[in-house]
Amino acid sequence: MISVLRTTWPLLLGVMLLLVGNGMQGTLLGIRGGIESISTDRMSVVMASYFAGFLLGSRTAPALIQRVGHVRVFAALGSLISAVLILYAAVPNWVAWSFLRLLIGFSFSGVYITAESWLNASTSNENRGQAMSAYMIVQMTGLVSAQFLVNLGDPGGFLLFILPSVLVSLAFTPILLSVQPAPAFGALGRMSIRQLYHVSPLGCIGIFLMGGVFSALLGMTPVWGTVVGLSVRDISAIIAAVYLGGLILQFPIGWISDRMDRRHLVLYLLIVGIVAVMLQLTANPGIWGTLLVAGIAGAVSNPVYALLLAHTNDHLDTSDMAAASAGLIFLNGLGAVGGPLIVGRLMGLLGPNGFWIFIVTLMIALALYTAWRMNRREGVAPADTGNFAVIVPAATTIAVGAAIEAAQDDSPASEDLGDNIAAADYAVLPPEDAAVEEATAEPAPEADPRT
Repeated sequence: MISVLRTTWPLLLGVMLLLVGNGMQGTLLGIRGGIESISTDRMSVVMASYFAGFLLGSRTAPALIQRVGHVRVFAALGSLISAVLILYAAVPNWVAWSFLRLLIGFSFSGVYITAESWLNASTSNENRGQAMSAYMIVQMTGLVSAQFLVNLGDPGGFLLFILPSVLVSLAFTPILLSVQPAPAFGALGRMSIRQLYHVSPLGCIGIFLMGGVFSALLGMTPVWGTVVGLSVRDISAIIAAVYLGGLILQFPIGWISDRMDRRHLVLYLLIVGIVAVMLQLTANPGIWGTLLVAGIAGAVSNPVYALLLAHTNDHLDTSDMAAASAGLIFLNGLGAVGGPLIVGRLMGLLGPNGFWIFIVTLMIALALYTAWRMNRREGVAPADTGNFAVIVPAATTIAVGAAIEAAQDDSPASEDLGDNIAAADYAVLPPEDAAVEEATAEPAPEADPRT
């Protein structure tokens, strides 16, 4: 790990500062929206716009990087992010915020893809797993740190919007001044959603639903906290608990999942999450109880996302995993766009509890579907599965592909899964190429009779 940090610290430091800036802006807007008396429905559009922009960026940024290069894309999108963070406070209007959130979501997606491809190219097969673990830890550290910084000023002023802008600007200094050359950026074939569903119905449905859960937790928690009258300190602490719960539980759950049917573990985690959210709805546990519920929700949503990716990969050859991850991330993005919009509507109809009702409804739906799928298809024996990869829903295809490759390289079953994926080929085809791929794709294989 020391050798990895010695060569990648500029990238990791830059990514952490980027995540601090990104983590602050989401929380600040949710709180500032209450100060500006913006309705819950309108704030849900603002919050959903980030995920729509991120999804758009994941589809178009790779083509932009191929056209003009990593450095130019990195610098241009970084400048846009810094400008948007300041404009939030200058233009406190929900329509303007929605457009700015769309723009900043697109920009962060492109920046993450660039940084992750740099990190991927700067590591070897032997240490890529350590590098991606460090990357995921740095991501979570930045997001959690951001919640503490939110308490340094007044959300109704300018200072807290200037601070993330400065941090994002500083983030590009260590990365752009690094001696690590910009990597080659190849294109990756795409697996159609139809083919992906035949491979793993649970993976597709589960990833989509978890996108809604995760975006609701991250996008609408500050809106919910403002509606119920929580302080800035309490709101930021609840969001930090979501991130910390996901970070702490990923590693032990990953270790357990490599030794049992992953679907059972998904079901057990969802049951824990359902019980916790139901207690929040029925018992009014106060701020400390809410912090515990938020931590449990994060400890469920983050690992379940990674477990569903691992479960899908257990039914694929290694050579197909990166293409499949692109499809799963797209489904996750679609769910993430819808999450805040539905939560905002439910809060308008049912009051603040609509936030928790949405989350528990999706968890119950996924738990029931998981239980049904367990009776339709036999599980993969633990000895025949690949290793669990620590992955957070905010990671792009680059990081997910690299983490999966590293996990498969370390897996005892990797020799039976096919050739390893080339490290430089984790990219997403632009939409027009994806359409060609969809049109020319071979018919999906016959589904297992038990599915």
